[in-house]
Amino acid sequence: MENNNTTKETEKQEQLNEEQNERKNLIIRNLQEVLGEDKLTKQIISGKNIHLYWGTATTGRPHVGYFVPIQKITDFLRADFKVTILFADLHASLDNLKSNFELLENRLLYYEHVIKALMTALNVPLEKLHFVRGQSYQLTELYTKDLLRLTSIISLRDAIKAGAEVIKQMEDPLLSGILYPLLQALDEQYLKVDGQFGGVDQRKIFILAEEQLPRLKLGKRFHLMNPMVPGLTGSKMSSSDEYSKIDLLDAPHVVNLKIDSANCPSIESGEENGVLAFYKHVVFPIVGKSIEMGQHLFSDFSSLQSAFAQEILTENILKNYLQNFLNEILAKVQENCFISSEFKDIVIKAYPKIGEKDCTDEDDESLSKIDEEILSFVGPLGDNLKFIPSKSIDKPSKIFSSPIDSRPLKVLWRCSPKGLGFTLAHVYALIQLKFLHSKGFDCSILISDLDAFLDKLKCPWQDLKKRMDNYLKILKQLLVCLGMPDLNIINSNEYEYESDFTLKMYQSVSVVTRDQASLIEGANTVGTLLCPIYFALDLFYGKYDIVLIGPHQINFAKLALKINKSLKQEVSNVPAFIILPEIPGTDGLRMSITKPDFNLNISDGLKKFDKKLANLFVNQEI
Repeated sequence: MENNNTTKETEKQEQLNEEQNERKNLIIRNLQEVLGEDKLTKQIISGKNIHLYWGTATTGRPHVGYFVPIQKITDFLRADFKVTILFADLHASLDNLKSNFELLENRLLYYEHVIKALMTALNVPLEKLHFVRGQSYQLTELYTKDLLRLTSIISLRDAIKAGAEVIKQMEDPLLSGILYPLLQALDEQYLKVDGQFGGVDQRKIFILAEEQLPRLKLGKRFHLMNPMVPGLTGSKMSSSDEYSKIDLLDAPHVVNLKIDSANCPSIESGEENGVLAFYKHVVFPIVGKSIEMGQHLFSDFSSLQSAFAQEILTENILKNYLQNFLNEILAKVQENCFISSEFKDIVIKAYPKIGEKDCTDEDDESLSKIDEEILSFVGPLGDNLKFIPSKSIDKPSKIFSSPIDSRPLKVLWRCSPKGLGFTLAHVYALIQLKFLHSKGFDCSILISDLDAFLDKLKCPWQDLKKRMDNYLKILKQLLVCLGMPDLNIINSNEYEYESDFTLKMYQSVSVVTRDQASLIEGANTVGTLLCPIYFALDLFYGKYDIVLIGPHQINFAKLALKINKSLKQEVSNVPAFIILPEIPGTDGLRMSITKPDFNLNISDGLKKFDKKLANLFVNQEI
């Protein structure tokens, strides 16, 4: 009985009064779908100052399809929402390289001018809006950490599925397109909003946010979706498809020409009618009252649609009214834009008509040349080593020749705390490093915590600091034993969250595909694909001349070369690679710290060591 009373009390509390009901109807009218409506209702009842955001990636030029969300934002403001407009400049760079990094700033400025001009033309009060640039917070340490945590729990399949309606789909998608939905979800947390507004094409991203953010205790929001306006050709209206849309800066004769050639089939045909759709989603919501056309008065879309079906209204009448309607609004938009003396220059720089180059690889054949011939040579300790040359060190003999620019060569060995302690394979690499150090080379050891985390969570996020501290302690003791107490040790967390470093990460994922980054066996999360990206960035950051790697890292090295070339960075950023021989474990496979039963760990006692060696001989006899 008590439970029934509680339920009735809850239902009573969640009932909207007349004023609240009117407010909710204003919020959800003309929307195609609402996710989390119960949450929205509770916030209306509580009297909370509800905060919503709408984001737009600064890619192609905004078009008249933007009338729909902008007009709806007016409803949100009338409903006393706090509304933030996000100019997603970083998202733009991720969306299949629609905007390269050189154009981003001018495209951002273009969007700011045009969107504000459109809002003014539609009588949206700008003083009630908050405008935010994505990169103002998306390159911060906290945001990057949460993004990486998110990549570790979201599968590749779910990430690709979430972006299916928004990101250009390819057989082998770019990593940038895979990350895109994760960033959009995470924006909700960092903009501190209660909900997000967008087109129904973003539904899968909204579902991803609702399902995944709570797993990191980052909250769950409601999501409001407006319908998508079909293009003039009947397909989705897109900034990137010149023929499907009317640009906000199109001249009247261009608008008239595009509408004259628009798809306007009969209702009986069952084909999508872009002209009628525009009346439904744009004209009637903006006019807000009856419209007169062909000596008839229409109070709503259904009456107009019925008149067209009965041939009371012809295609020409519909198109003529639409031409006048759009040209009147666009004249105001263009007047508002060109008030600024700098706008004309911004247009030219943001969307150059000639010579705008795609950022994708110019020549696949030239990229294949990155796969340099791997050379073999006898190392200084008499062991057989292999070598991938660089521009400055093009053959093994140059390793011990005159220093570059009269300075010692910089040598790096990179490791990560994926397991507990160090194996004999690690010791072997350190012995090679010791020899180079004794010959005057500037040697460093880089410990990458992210590599341990992203590689299938071999070190959980909450354990990273403790594991790093323990790893560093053992490494220092090991270096003392090897006679290198003062060798330079670098923690990657000293720089890997700097904004410039993070920006380079985003640039890198914009030129690398899923298949190219799938270098770790069994990789099924987004985060695992970032391991080779951070490998490359670590090498470039320190500007090393030589890097010691194992055979299992050869493809990592090749991908680093590909990234450097694709981003058109200096060739001097690319090191030469010395490939150390593989040290087998007692199972005959590569010795790994994550396989404690088969590695020879320096922390093993004599009995354990003897037992593992005995297993080695047993395996060999078998």
